[in-house]
Amino acid sequence: MASNRHLGRIIALQTLYEYDFRTDSGDNSETVEAVLERNLERYADKIDDKKFVRDMTVGVSKNAKHLDIKISPIAPEWPINQIALIDHEILRMAIFELDSFADETPPKVVINEAVELAKAFGSENSSRFINGVLGTFLRQSNKGESKNEQV
Repeated sequence: MASNRHLGRIIALQTLYEYDFRTDSGDNSETVEAVLERNLERYADKIDDKKFVRDMTVGVSKNAKHLDIKISPIAPEWPINQIALIDHEILRMAIFELDSFADETPPKVVINEAVELAKAFGSENSSRFINGVLGTFLRQSNKGESKNEQV
């Protein structure tokens, strides 16, 4: 199931990135749900946990402004509009998962997955940036598993 969730996060990331890129470019021809359905069809034989992907994608999209409010104070040197879109989407997804799937996924797993997504899809420094921001979020929100845990 773990690799299935990893693929699910990739599909969610691709969907959110495409949708926000289109929207930011003035293309409102598709909904986030339509982009998601197309992406899920593409991987239909490889993913079983479509509910996780759907909940993640729709949840992040619907709560984007609220998630950005949480990101701003933990990345003060980087205003939201200056964070690369892919890094921004990864941060939103991870914070949403930490908040909404806390009973299902340990914080360390969420951060490791976000860092892996950043390594695969972000720039050379994305993984360190994502790790630092999410580590700060955990420390400030007391969502970490222990006070001595290093992220």
